[in-house]
Amino acid sequence: MAELLDFDVPASDLVACASPEEATARLETLYDEAHALTRARFDRYLAGEAMDDNAAGEGGAVYPYLCAVVPAESAPQTSKLALGQIASVSVHGAAVTQPALFANYFQEQLARIMDRFSAKVYVGRSFTPIPLTFALEKATASLTAEKRNHLQYHFHTPNLVSTNDDIVDGHFILKRHGAMPLSLFTAERVDYSLHRIQHYTATKPEHFQNYILFTNYQRYVDEFVEYAKAEIEAGRAEALIEPGDRITTKDKKPSAPPAARLPQMPAYHLVQKGHDGVTLVNIGVGPSNAKTITDHLAVLRPHVWLMIGHCGGLRRSQRLGDYVLAHAYLREDNVLDDVLPPSVPLPTLAEVQLAMTQAVQEVSNIEKKELKEHLRTGTVVTTSDRNWELRFERNAVRLNQARAIAIDMESATIAANGYRYRVPYGTLLCVSDRPLHGEVKLPGMADAFYQERISQHLDIGIRAIDLLREEARAGTLHSRKLRSFDEPFFR
Repeated sequence: MAELLDFDVPASDLVACASPEEATARLETLYDEAHALTRARFDRYLAGEAMDDNAAGEGGAVYPYLCAVVPAESAPQTSKLALGQIASVSVHGAAVTQPALFANYFQEQLARIMDRFSAKVYVGRSFTPIPLTFALEKATASLTAEKRNHLQYHFHTPNLVSTNDDIVDGHFILKRHGAMPLSLFTAERVDYSLHRIQHYTATKPEHFQNYILFTNYQRYVDEFVEYAKAEIEAGRAEALIEPGDRITTKDKKPSAPPAARLPQMPAYHLVQKGHDGVTLVNIGVGPSNAKTITDHLAVLRPHVWLMIGHCGGLRRSQRLGDYVLAHAYLREDNVLDDVLPPSVPLPTLAEVQLAMTQAVQEVSNIEKKELKEHLRTGTVVTTSDRNWELRFERNAVRLNQARAIAIDMESATIAANGYRYRVPYGTLLCVSDRPLHGEVKLPGMADAFYQERISQHLDIGIRAIDLLREEARAGTLHSRKLRSFDEPFFR
């Protein structure tokens, strides 16, 4: 470990690992050991045994640490030279959580950096304790109020100073001491989101697939469930998992009745081997929900997320049922302005745009020369005000200046967080009303539209996922447009 001696690496017991598989296995062993220590200490607490006066007595219940050492000749951090530094060995590290959940991801990323950058990989114990509530959340929920209040004297609680998006948002660009971040998220940040995912979607994080569709209407869910059952019967998928972890497999009854009460943003998973299937999340209406769920799903490192939902068409030439492919976004939602100013452009991702265009053409059976009559590309406005029409005079000039073609309440938020979190993103909307041209969404008109278009729209989204899955397998999906100057090695 001579190459580590000159670096302030926040870890102990570092052991060199010759392969990604060996590194992942050691991560899992160390995590399981730490989890067992926490469990044993908690059991003593429940039994009323005398405890140490503070949480320092937890004795090794810390997150495992993953470290990669890159030789100077392979280091890609060329921006170091702009700071007047000599190119040298670089060390990149991260405390990690739930290594079994992320095993395939870790192995894929480690294989890439070991091959491309001749990196040496080490695994040890970090100095970051695992908070009790992250390790044994359900157990702590059953405590009396008095015992729960006294936990703070004997166990670590989540450290909100470390539970942040500083790496994601580029706050480390000028910090050159110690190990550089290996991944976009700290272990505590990941644990925080894994628990929130289950809370908001009523499904476990391990059920989420690598390809995610967001929608804002329950009718898409109904269509997706029927589609999923057909795929399972045809042998093209392994299972459908619904809220409450209700599992349906071929030739078997669902494992449980439908959830009595749906969560805030229910998720439905069409499972394929290797998490290669599709997850549909009904995020409901509004940019706040869109931000909340993407903040958390980002830690799962999906290959892509797409928004398929409804919008108001802003051009006279548009018809109800026409599609809108967002090439740009006017961010009037404001929920991410503090971390990603609206002046930062959101680039169009060619791979996603081409896949969605091809999917529209194939599913709709539209001749290529007629495609523009039914698919409009341009700027989508995302607003936080559902009744924006009531302030039309105030908004009209800005919409006109932006050359906007559609308006909704989620798409720009999802795209902006995709940009922040380096998750390829895209938006394909369907025009359900034309408020500027006398066609305001009313129940009768909306019902007719839903019957005609939702099934086709969902089919288009799924076909686009099929095309993007091929891109991911070929290694051509993830765009360099999303990478920052000193990007962590892990995607």
